[in-house]
Amino acid sequence: MSSAARGTSAPDAAERPREEWTGQLGFILAAIGSAVGLGNIWRFPGVAYENGGGAFLIPYLVALITAGIPILFLDYAIGHRFRGAAPTAFRRLGGPRHGRWLEGLGWFQVAIAFVIGLYYTAVIAWAASFFIFSFDLRWGDDTQAFLLNDYLQVGEPGFSLEFVPGVLIPLAIVWIAVIAVLAAGVAKGIQRANLIFLPLLVVAFLILVVRALFLDGAADGLNALFTPDWAALANPDVWIAAYSQIFFSLSIAFGIMITYASYRRRRANLTGPGLVVAFSNSSFEILAGIGVFATLGFFAFEQNVSVADLEGLTGVGLSFITFPAIVSQMPGGPIFGALFFGSLVMAGFTSLLSVLQVVSAAIQEKTGLSPRRAAVALGVVSAILSILLFSTTTGLIALDTTDHWANNIGIVASAIATSVLVIWVLRKGGELRFHLNAVSTFRVGRVWVFLVGGLAPVVLTYMLVTRIIALLIDGYEGYPGEYLAVVGWGTVLLLVVAAVVLPLVPWKRRPDDFTAWPPVDEASATTLLARRKDAR
Repeated sequence: MSSAARGTSAPDAAERPREEWTGQLGFILAAIGSAVGLGNIWRFPGVAYENGGGAFLIPYLVALITAGIPILFLDYAIGHRFRGAAPTAFRRLGGPRHGRWLEGLGWFQVAIAFVIGLYYTAVIAWAASFFIFSFDLRWGDDTQAFLLNDYLQVGEPGFSLEFVPGVLIPLAIVWIAVIAVLAAGVAKGIQRANLIFLPLLVVAFLILVVRALFLDGAADGLNALFTPDWAALANPDVWIAAYSQIFFSLSIAFGIMITYASYRRRRANLTGPGLVVAFSNSSFEILAGIGVFATLGFFAFEQNVSVADLEGLTGVGLSFITFPAIVSQMPGGPIFGALFFGSLVMAGFTSLLSVLQVVSAAIQEKTGLSPRRAAVALGVVSAILSILLFSTTTGLIALDTTDHWANNIGIVASAIATSVLVIWVLRKGGELRFHLNAVSTFRVGRVWVFLVGGLAPVVLTYMLVTRIIALLIDGYEGYPGEYLAVVGWGTVLLLVVAAVVLPLVPWKRRPDDFTAWPPVDEASATTLLARRKDAR
């Protein structure tokens, strides 16, 4: 096969062949490892409970089918067809006329991943610490005071250089581990890590769920989660919550799946594995809901209250305040705690690798650095910033604020821009649909283009506008307006600056000498589809 057919220029191919997953299984496990993260465990159960219980599964599945899977396929198609990280892929997609400015969208996504990587590492460090704390129940009777005062030593909103050793040390260890895995490359590093951690995560969480189901009050917890409130389906906010959950849990629209798909071989199935990834992610979320609410049912039973009276059912409060309190009261608590926090570490670590690979791959392609050098450069800079921002007494507040703006503003805006620019401005929907069908077993029709270019941006625009209005009017968590302006809106400004400035940096090897494969013309399409039919 010629270099043009492979979608690479001859000089690039000669200097350094593009890394690839060793096979379909490696790609699927890595993609699932990216999708299954902290949000599956600490966000989905609470969101489902607060938005109709069992009835929430209906808008959840609708959102998965109409937005989650279509945008996942869009990311796959862009990355696989144009063979690069987000900036490279978008530049090639735009072609000679539009590639230069479309590259900025890729750098916007890379900047999102960079920001998320800085604080996501801190949460993994917390989970690793609490894994150790589980064995002697070090948090004592007042888990909230232990987290906020003893462990994180939370101060007032602002910027502090008063470091917290209990956070700094595990945070540094996590960064060392991340750099080592990324430096080993795609197949020997990321894929191998997922081959180890993902099965361990599933086994550990299954053990945790089975144990939780046999606790006193577990049935009450499951009833609280799954009893349907059908009236909730008439509330538009419930549907928006479903789209939001699907959107944030699949690792879409900020470069991850574009980058991961670019490492697949040219003749590689995309849509079939995509369905496996999407439904595996949702299955784990439901499993997490069962485990979390069975455990919460036990806690309510011990407190002699209903599940509805409990606080801290999502996020940091659920994981680091409510769950430690539960662990302290249950038989075999230390083992249960170790399983839970160990699961958080493994789920978070595999997701973190995917987030940082977005940045590392973009650096490699822009500068010509090897995977090892790019990983070390990225890791050192990120580790310094992460430690300065999130291992101090102001770390929790900075993390909470940055996370809210990066996800609710940055990622949603990125998804809207991608859908509108690719489908409406550049009219690439037909080409990308052809590409998916040319290499995949599960074919997508024109309805896919409608979902990506029509329904998804409408829903996401509503989400983005309502969130911006709420933040401007109500602020966030009672934090001072000046602080939110610097940390929250400053994060968005950073993303925009990256999108404008980084395309101006010269490429070590220009990515424009590129021919997408397979070519989109009637003769090539007929030949390729005939070969697929003969192969089956």
